[in-house]
Amino acid sequence: MKRNLSGNNVRGVVVYCASSAHIEDVYFDAARELGKALAENSITCITGAGKQGLMGAVNDSVLENGGKAKGIIPQFMIDSGWCHPRLSELVVTETMHERKFLMAKQSDAAIALPGGFGTLEELAEILTWKQLGLYKNPVIILNVNGYYDPLLVMFDKMIREKFLHPDYRNMWQVVDSPGEVMDCLQNFEAWKPSFTKYDKKEL
Repeated sequence: MKRNLSGNNVRGVVVYCASSAHIEDVYFDAARELGKALAENSITCITGAGKQGLMGAVNDSVLENGGKAKGIIPQFMIDSGWCHPRLSELVVTETMHERKFLMAKQSDAAIALPGGFGTLEELAEILTWKQLGLYKNPVIILNVNGYYDPLLVMFDKMIREKFLHPDYRNMWQVVDSPGEVMDCLQNFEAWKPSFTKYDKKEL
């Protein structure tokens, strides 16, 4: 069912996800469902502009359902044939660092579908920025098929062993389905890291 999420001013979300095409169908199904939900709620989907794997699937689904898919990609990846050919908007950067910065800066929330090293790195970075108060928007881990269970155990260990403040547990939300992602976007509270020791300026 279509929901109106405008009350929280969610206009665009960055989706971190796999570019591998050799994964189980359950992950592709979730990516397509997420793309459809974003399109139906008029939320721009911001990705790394890939055409394969879950990134390609979510971009295809957004476009097929009348939504807007925005890609941000460094030139060397375009030269390597990585880029999705039908995106609504394409931003070309010089470096990977610039790419990730713009993806975060232009988003009102971050969603992590399952993925490999790149996805894990992006998720860790956005959580670090949120920890420092540089990114205050929702970070949602879409735990399809229990994919992120081992990582969530590691997060708990970080807190238990006092490498993370217990309040940092509130930096992320974990859901099992794209429908729950929409609920999170509709009902979230602003992140206020009053216990951080750093002075900061938002992205």
